[in-house]
Amino acid sequence: MTTSRPVPRKQIHLAAHFPGVNNTTVWSDPESKSQIDFDSFVHLAKTAERGLFDFFFLAEGLRLREHRGRIHDLDVVGRPDTLTVLGALAGATTHLGLAGTINTTFNEPYELARQFASLDHLSDGRAAWNMVTSSDAFTGENFRRGGYLDRRDRYVRASEVIEGARKFWDSWDQDALVIDREHGVFAHESSIREVAFSGSQFDVRGRFTVPRSPQGHPVLLQAGDSEEGREFGAAQADAIFTVHGTLEDGRTFYSDVKGRLAKYGRRAEDLKVLPAATFVLGDTAADAAERADHIRHQQVGPQTAIAFLEQVWGRDLSGYDPDGPLPDVEPADNPDISRGRVRHVKDPREIASAWRAKAEAEKLSIRELIIAVTARQQFVGTPAQVAEDIDHYVQSDACDGFILVPHLTPTGLDEFVEKVVPHLQDRGSFRTEYSGTTLRSHLGLSHPHHQNEGVRAS
Repeated sequence: MTTSRPVPRKQIHLAAHFPGVNNTTVWSDPESKSQIDFDSFVHLAKTAERGLFDFFFLAEGLRLREHRGRIHDLDVVGRPDTLTVLGALAGATTHLGLAGTINTTFNEPYELARQFASLDHLSDGRAAWNMVTSSDAFTGENFRRGGYLDRRDRYVRASEVIEGARKFWDSWDQDALVIDREHGVFAHESSIREVAFSGSQFDVRGRFTVPRSPQGHPVLLQAGDSEEGREFGAAQADAIFTVHGTLEDGRTFYSDVKGRLAKYGRRAEDLKVLPAATFVLGDTAADAAERADHIRHQQVGPQTAIAFLEQVWGRDLSGYDPDGPLPDVEPADNPDISRGRVRHVKDPREIASAWRAKAEAEKLSIRELIIAVTARQQFVGTPAQVAEDIDHYVQSDACDGFILVPHLTPTGLDEFVEKVVPHLQDRGSFRTEYSGTTLRSHLGLSHPHHQNEGVRAS
């Protein structure tokens, strides 16, 4: 008689998002601290590392947003440069991965390759690059080239940026550096190859100035749910940052992107799916629900609710009561009422119709509707309940983990690390110590040159 061995539990991957320019942040809360002081970044990073998280994540803003011609003061602005912050955090942490969102539309392959190879060296193998594109002409005006690329072209450019960066990273052999003082040989010249790369966007030729970094390539993250974005992620990314909130939607997305990997010679474990999520804890489920409702009303105040509605309606709606019904007028053709971030890419009339139907069916005011339609995945309950829910998503193949977005800076993650992480560990689904030193090892990713050999990074 044979006995079957229990199937090992999938291990949960967790990342910490420093809450910046987004409607999750409640910067007006008395408990919220500076978005600029380095101490804030250090606090959140050290909390995440104490919780044995995989990485710390920074978003990007390339231009201050405007709403109806004015700076959008409902969001936090003024964050320092991403790579500068991450470089400094490399010295304040020892194991935590350091992920930065840097745009492929307005940057060059060589400079991006150099910046991330440098961060990987300075952090001893903990760098990650969240590759994003932009087709926003408003943002593009801040750059020499100006203008913008349409959706299809921006992914062409992004693919060429990544291809060019990979060529630079791979141009130094692992043993290129000799440092032979006796014979005066610093490096094997034959082990530092010239890079020649031509495409529709770039024509690059030269030698890279940075030796091969500890991870070979930084971990590559990608956010995008369009058909082009999914295909780009399956071809290029090590992890995908998604917005799918429900268990059913998450499983559908997970199956879709994992199913695209084989055509690129990749395995399911070569790509991690990490949705964004928020959390609210309480001593009881009722207490947590009450706290969550209070936080959501902080996040979507009356002014914010009207601003969100104006982005769809394309007109000034300041005369409407946020606690009243939706406007009875149709959306206007004015896509520039909000500039700097495109929240709604679908037909505004289609969105307005769906929102009216939802508001009527559920008897929602403007503010209550916006609270409902802008919610992201949220875990609400006691620490044990939240741990169980997170574990259920991962074990059900709806994702491989979560990028947590706390609503307060920089202390919003403290409670999760203190109260939820121990429950995840007790369930056998989360590490009790770091087993490696690089971000690739935290995520269980192969070294980029060993992906076909099943060799894991160490």
